[in-house]
Amino acid sequence: MTEKITDKTEALAAVKDAGWELANVSDELKADKEVVMVALKSFGDGLQYASDDLKADKEVVMVAVKDSFALEYASDELKADKEFMMAAIKAGSQLEYASDELKADKEVVMAAVNNDMYALEYASDELKADKEVVIAAVKFYDPTFEHASDELKADKEFVMAAIKVSGGYTLEYASDELKADKEVVMAAVKDSGDALELASDELKADKEVVIAAVTDYSEQGLNHGDNFMYASNELQADKEVVMAAIKASGTTFTYASDELQADKEVVMAAVKVDGSQLEHASDELKADKEVVMAAVKEYGCALEHASDELKADKEVVMAAVNNDVDALLENGSIMDALEYASDELKTDPEILGGVDVDYLKKRGIL
Repeated sequence: MTEKITDKTEALAAVKDAGWELANVSDELKADKEVVMVALKSFGDGLQYASDDLKADKEVVMVAVKDSFALEYASDELKADKEFMMAAIKAGSQLEYASDELKADKEVVMAAVNNDMYALEYASDELKADKEVVIAAVKFYDPTFEHASDELKADKEFVMAAIKVSGGYTLEYASDELKADKEVVMAAVKDSGDALELASDELKADKEVVIAAVTDYSEQGLNHGDNFMYASNELQADKEVVMAAIKASGTTFTYASDELQADKEVVMAAVKVDGSQLEHASDELKADKEVVMAAVKEYGCALEHASDELKADKEVVMAAVNNDVDALLENGSIMDALEYASDELKTDPEILGGVDVDYLKKRGIL
């Protein structure tokens, strides 16, 4: 057992840079304001070791809460002191530790939701149903809508406003009825295409909604294409929808139906946008020279997914290697397309003339 420090000078030296050492000083020194203040400046949670009198001292507790969640250890008196709690919350403390009375005080809660992403969870039920409080909370941190009242989660006008200020994923905590409301879902997916995941099955099968998710969203330069995975199987097999989706992001082709992955027009559209999508084309189209040429011209390493016959086609391999060289000149990267060529073409003098042979040898490609 560690021997308690009883000398004040020794205690001050111990807690100066290691406030947790306050646990190892005598009870008398835990009640010494100077010692405790020094300790709290380096370790706010050291308040738990202070005497009860100092846990009720505003000056002491305020030092503690500035850099920690030490309010938990403050006296109940201070947790119920509105003036003190307002100052503590603005300094970063959590509403969680306030008295029940203050959790029901709108002024206090408004200050909290504008400073603490988790504050709404601890507000009174009445304030969780207060539109002004909740809109401020979701504007600061949108997932906190989870803690709003069921009434607000089912209020169409309010949910539309929440989506506007905090984003499409606010839809996650809206009522099931509103997840099936086309106007609400359209607003959500236009802000965040991934919000399509949260829509009702019926709206995941709505052509207008899905196209909005994969096209309008892309206009912000944010579409990565994976949101198309949430569309219904029917729409993933709808050529019009898939072509529109591919135009927004080639990655959407990943989620197209098998039938459309075997449709040359669709595949050509996809590989011209993102050559790597050749991976998802049918075997027949991986052996189609026109398709593969389009893919490797966009992305040299798409050669990996070409048929063996085309990996041995000099024109195709040259196009892939030239794409690598272009990439190197443009952004300093090289994608090693030659790795996927046939063994015979890997040693073809004309092809090797366009690549860094020493580099490829170091990479083990040659």
